[in-house]
Amino acid sequence: MKKLVLVLVLGVFTLNVSAQNAQKAKKLLDEVSAKVNSYNNIQIDFKYELNNKEANTKQESKGNVTLEGDKYLLNFLGFTKIYDTKKVYTIVPANEEVTISDAEDDETGLSPSEMLTFYKKGYSYEWDILQNVRGRKIQYIKLTPTNSESDIKSVLLGIDVKTKHIYNLLETGKNGTNTTLTVNSFKTNQPLSKSLFIFDESKYEDYYIDKN
Repeated sequence: MKKLVLVLVLGVFTLNVSAQNAQKAKKLLDEVSAKVNSYNNIQIDFKYELNNKEANTKQESKGNVTLEGDKYLLNFLGFTKIYDTKKVYTIVPANEEVTISDAEDDETGLSPSEMLTFYKKGYSYEWDILQNVRGRKIQYIKLTPTNSESDIKSVLLGIDVKTKHIYNLLETGKNGTNTTLTVNSFKTNQPLSKSLFIFDESKYEDYYIDKN
């Protein structure tokens, strides 16, 4: 009987600690979201890494993105992508090709405008480790998809405790693929050209333009 009571007490204690950790994680994520939404615009330089040991695949690349509300300008993997809230323009200089599509038809996955807020839906939260990275305290939150059919096993989101900015994201896929996105530069409220998110077709007269 005493053993049963002890097991029940430990079980309740574990559930309570787990709930408190989830609440701490949600509170920090809410602070990150509030900070992001307080800026007029954000400019990010990032490093992207993909590894799959079983498939002997390794890829590294750098990119940058400018965000203003839902609008974005992304330079990554040799292409430029512009979203003006109505259409997505994907410009590929190597192929001299431009693809114009509706946002809902864009099949490249997570849009840049969701990069800093993707965690708000479809994940459970768990307080994870705290690391010191070059003098910065980075608190990790573990995100687990609530959809069991998701291709993602888990995501570790590293948050700078002082600035409340996202430092990095480590995604573990169920197929053994690990991807890491590290923020190298995070600038806010920069002076932007009014035409930054406008696609100027006259600049691409020699390109093949595919209007879906």
